[in-house]
Amino acid sequence: MAEMEVTTKFVQAATPEKVARLVDNIGNVILGKRETVKLCVTGLLARGHILIEDVPGMGKTTLAQGLARSIDCTFSRIQFTSDMLPSDILGVSILNPRHAEFEFRHGPVFANIVLADEINRTPPKTQSALLEAMSEAQVSIDGATHELPRPFLVIATQNPIEYEGTYSLPESQLDRFMIRIDIGYPGAEDELLIMRRRDPRQAMQQLKPVLSVEDVFYLQDQVGLVHVDDSLAEYMLDIVRATRRHEHVLLGASPRASVSLFEACQARALVEGRDYVTPDDVRQMAVPVLSHRILAKARSGDPASSARERSRTILDVVHQLPVPV
Repeated sequence: MAEMEVTTKFVQAATPEKVARLVDNIGNVILGKRETVKLCVTGLLARGHILIEDVPGMGKTTLAQGLARSIDCTFSRIQFTSDMLPSDILGVSILNPRHAEFEFRHGPVFANIVLADEINRTPPKTQSALLEAMSEAQVSIDGATHELPRPFLVIATQNPIEYEGTYSLPESQLDRFMIRIDIGYPGAEDELLIMRRRDPRQAMQQLKPVLSVEDVFYLQDQVGLVHVDDSLAEYMLDIVRATRRHEHVLLGASPRASVSLFEACQARALVEGRDYVTPDDVRQMAVPVLSHRILAKARSGDPASSARERSRTILDVVHQLPVPV
C-alpha cells in the first residue's frame, strides 16, 4: 500500500507535466498526430527502440528529429546506403603513430538518440551491426567492449512499399524494436497548416529541449512503478500466446514480445497520467508492439499488404479474447 501511495504521488506531481511538455513540444513539428507522438514517447519511456514505417513524405524523419531535439542529449543521424559498412556505424580502431598503438574512434551509434534513416537501404551485414547495440547498449570491436551512452534509443525509418535497392529487415532485427509506428495521412485542416508553413526547417530549428537526460531517467524509472493487475498481465499473455496458434500466423510472437507488451502498457499508462494499466492500454499497444513480431500468411496477392495483414491478424486476436473486468 505504501508503494502504491508513493507511485500515485509521483504521477500526480512532476510526471504528467514533464510528459505533456515533451508531447506538446514534438507536436510543434508534427501537426495533428498527437497519438502518434504519444506512441513515440511511450517507446522512449519504456526503454524500447522504435521503427517508423510509412510511405515517403509522411514525416518519419521529422518525428524522430523532433523527439531528439526536445531532449537535451546527444543525437546522431545515420543515412543508410547500400555501400555502408559496419565500421561506418560502430567506429573503427586507428593506429596512432605517436604512441604506436591502436585507438578506437567512436562511430555515430555512440549517441543517446540515433536516427537510422532508411535502414532497409543497407545490406544485412550492416543492419546486423546494430543488433548488439540495440540489445545490450554496447558494441564489441576487436575483442573490446564499448558501452553506449545512457539513455540509448534507436529510431529507424523505412519505406514499406519500395523494394528496388532495399533489403528487408530480418525477423531477428525486427524483434529488437519494441514499437512499430505508422504515421498516416494528416487531417484536412492539419494538412492545410502544413501547406502554409513557408519553411518547415525553421520550425525544427526553433525547437528547444524541454527535458534533460536526468528527466528521461526519472520518467523511465517511474514506468516500473506503474501497477499492472494480475488479470491484465494474464490478458497480455493470452494475446501473445494466441498469436502462436492463430490460423493466419506462421510464426507467433516471442517471449521477448510478452515483456515488451508489458513494459509498453506501463509506459502508455504513465503517458496518459495514470499509475495503473487499464484494458484499453493493452488493446491500444497490441498492434504497435506485436504486429512486426509475427510472420503472417498472406491473405491477398499484394506483397505491399504484409504490414496490414500482420496488423489485421493482431486485431483479430484482440477482438476474439474476452477483456478482463
